[in-house]
Amino acid sequence: MHEYLIYLFLLLQVLYLLFLVMTNMTTTVFILISLKQIMGYFFSAKNVIVSRIINSNNYRPISLLVPAFNEEKTITASVHSFLKLHFPEYEIIVINDGSTDGTLTRLKEEFALEPSNVPVRLNVPHEAIRQTYTSPDYPNLIVVDKGNGGKADALNCGINVSRYPLFCSVDADSLLEFDAILRSIVLFSLDRRLVAIGGRVNVMNGCDVVEKHVLRRAVPNTQIEAFQVLEYTRGFLAGRIAWERFGALLIISGAFGVFRKDMVLSIGGYRHTVGEDFDLLVRMHRHCYDHGIDHTVRFLPDTMCWTQVPTDYKSLLRQRNRWHRGLIETLYYNRDMVFNPKYGRVGMLAMPYYLLIEGVAPLVTFLGLVSIITLYVFGLLNKEALVLFFLLEFTWGTVLNIGALSLDMFVKRRFTKLKDIYRLLVLSFLEPFFYRPILKVEGFLATFNFFNRSWGQIKRKSI
Repeated sequence: MHEYLIYLFLLLQVLYLLFLVMTNMTTTVFILISLKQIMGYFFSAKNVIVSRIINSNNYRPISLLVPAFNEEKTITASVHSFLKLHFPEYEIIVINDGSTDGTLTRLKEEFALEPSNVPVRLNVPHEAIRQTYTSPDYPNLIVVDKGNGGKADALNCGINVSRYPLFCSVDADSLLEFDAILRSIVLFSLDRRLVAIGGRVNVMNGCDVVEKHVLRRAVPNTQIEAFQVLEYTRGFLAGRIAWERFGALLIISGAFGVFRKDMVLSIGGYRHTVGEDFDLLVRMHRHCYDHGIDHTVRFLPDTMCWTQVPTDYKSLLRQRNRWHRGLIETLYYNRDMVFNPKYGRVGMLAMPYYLLIEGVAPLVTFLGLVSIITLYVFGLLNKEALVLFFLLEFTWGTVLNIGALSLDMFVKRRFTKLKDIYRLLVLSFLEPFFYRPILKVEGFLATFNFFNRSWGQIKRKSI
C-alpha cells in the first residue's frame, strides 16, 4: 500500500476513535443529567396541581390532529382510544390524506359519519378538502377527507379546521394514555412561556392491549422489534430529557406533541419536508429568538403515547432513511443557526450537536470502519487500537444501554416479568454488534439520498 494511503487510513482511524469517545461521553453525561431530572419530576406534587387546575376550570381546550394515510388496520382503534381521554374539553380531527385503501370507509362505518359543513379557516395552505364529516354519536369527532399532500399538508389542514388554542399532533397508529393530555395541559397553565411539549413514546408491539388501552408492557417476541424497545428507551430518557435541561430541545416526536397554535401559525404552519416534526420545532425556536420572545419547550419523561414500530428490516430501514434525510434537510435549511450566538443554546449547543454528532455520524462511522478493516487486512492495525475500538464501540455502548434501562426502571417498573428484563439485558450486549451497525449503514446511504422526497409505507398490524 502507498505510504500516503497508510497515513490517510491511520488518520481516519484516529478521528473515528476520537469521535467514539466524544459521542459516548456525551451520552454518558446525558444519562446522568436525565437521572437528576427524572428524580425531580417524579418527586414533585404534579398530581395535586393537575387536579387543582382542572377543578378551577383554569385550562385551555385542545384539538387532536390525526393525519391518516392508508391506516385502515389501526385507525378505528386509535380514534376509540382518543375518545376515552380524560380531559374536559377537546376535539378530535382525523385528516384522511387521500388514502387509497379503506381508511375512510372504516371510519364512516365505525362512527356513523355524516357529511357536514365544518368551518375551515384559510390560515395555512394545504390540498383541497373533498368533504368534512361529523358523527352523531361523538360530537367532538371531525373527519376531513382531502387530496393527498403528505403528513405536513394534512396537519396544516387540521390546524385550519381546529377551533382551540392548543393542538396535539398524534400518529394514526398510536394509542394515548388516558391522562396524556391532562398531564400536558397543566404545564401550559403553569408556564406562559411554554410553546411546545413532547412526551415519551413507547413501543406498543408485544404489549397486552385491552379495549384500546395498553394494560401490560412486554418485550416483543421478534428481535427487530425488541431492539427498538431498547432504542426508544435510550433515545427518549437519555437524550430528550437532557436537552430540555439545557433549554435547547429540538425534537418532539411526531407520534405525540402539543403546540401553541398561534406560534405555529406565526411561522406559516408545517413545511413539506420528510422530517416535519424536527423542522417545525427548529423554526419555532428561530422565530422566538428573531422576535425576542422568551420561550421554552418541555419534555415529559412518563409515557404519553404508544406506537407501532416496524416489524421487518425493510420497513425499519426505510423509516430510518427518512428520519436521517429529515435531519439533514432541517439542518440544511437552518444552517445559518449553527454556531450562531444569536440563537442562544439552540445555535451554540443543539444545532452543532445534531450536525457534528447525529448528522455526520454515519459518514464518520463508515470511513472509520473502512480504515480499520483496511489496516487489518494489510497487517498494519495494532492490537491496542483494535482493543480500544471494541471498548469504545461495544463495551461502552452496552454500559450506556444498561444505564438507559436503569433509568426506565426508576421512572416506573414497566416490565413485571423477569424474562422481559433478562431479554433486554441480553439485547443490551447484542445491540452494538448487530442492530446499531445496520442503522449506521442506512444512515450513510441516506446521506447521499438527500433529495429523495418519498415517505414510504410501514407494515402495520391491527390493534
